[in-house]
Amino acid sequence: MGWMEAIAAAIQYVEDHITDELTVDMVADHVNISSFYFQKGFAMLCGFTISEYIRNRRLALAGNDLATGDERIIDIAMKYGYDSPDSFARAFSRFHGVTPTAARKDRVMLKSFAPLKIKLTLEGGYLMDYRIEKKEAFTVIANAKVFPYDGAKESVPQFWQEHYQTGKGKTVMGEYGINIDEKMGNDTFEYLIADSYTEGKKVPEGFVTRTIPELTWAVFPSVGAMPDALQDVNTKIFTEWLPALKEYEFAAGYCVEMYDDPTKYPKGTQDEKYYCEIWIPVKQK
Repeated sequence: MGWMEAIAAAIQYVEDHITDELTVDMVADHVNISSFYFQKGFAMLCGFTISEYIRNRRLALAGNDLATGDERIIDIAMKYGYDSPDSFARAFSRFHGVTPTAARKDRVMLKSFAPLKIKLTLEGGYLMDYRIEKKEAFTVIANAKVFPYDGAKESVPQFWQEHYQTGKGKTVMGEYGINIDEKMGNDTFEYLIADSYTEGKKVPEGFVTRTIPELTWAVFPSVGAMPDALQDVNTKIFTEWLPALKEYEFAAGYCVEMYDDPTKYPKGTQDEKYYCEIWIPVKQK
């Protein structure tokens, strides 16, 4: 199954099971893609996480049920996966801007959230530089934190800000940003702000070491001011390179961003020639 076909199948699976028990792992398993890369790719393509999509679809449908039917609020809450009226009311109010009780009244404005539809358009013919490179195992020293996939787009940049604001940048400058989800099927992942580590060197309190195993990587260069240039490459990986991928598939739950030394550039990371890379582990099909 190709990447775009897998996303379309995942969306259909969600719609078919919207009132059933439904987890990210179940959706990823259905399309035979690791949860790690499925969640990352889905968010890149769709602009929100698969969990957000499921939650928004359920709350939109719940609003419609309340406005047009006579089911009890507790029954609608249970139908869409909420264990209590209170948790349902909080989520419903955040999404619709009104309480479930108010949604029963006439002329109350509710929000809709339509199912995603994958449309195939004639694209491609793009130039995208990458190389396949086998790298030996290497060890890093890192400031590490575990994040849920939901909200990671906002929380990881905040982690970088905290890293430097608290003075940890004096110990780890930030040569790498590394995602680790070894089981490739968790709701969370470990994120490292990391530098190369010299064996035997003392590890200060508050820091850890992690060893990235020997792997074959697809390496994508990025040239330009951060973060836009890197985000553009990341988006192209999942919207252009991956859908056209025939020879390789994902190999492990790692994703590495390698950053060049900003002091080498007149404008640092904002320089139009600033260089960094994205590494994705792959194996031949």
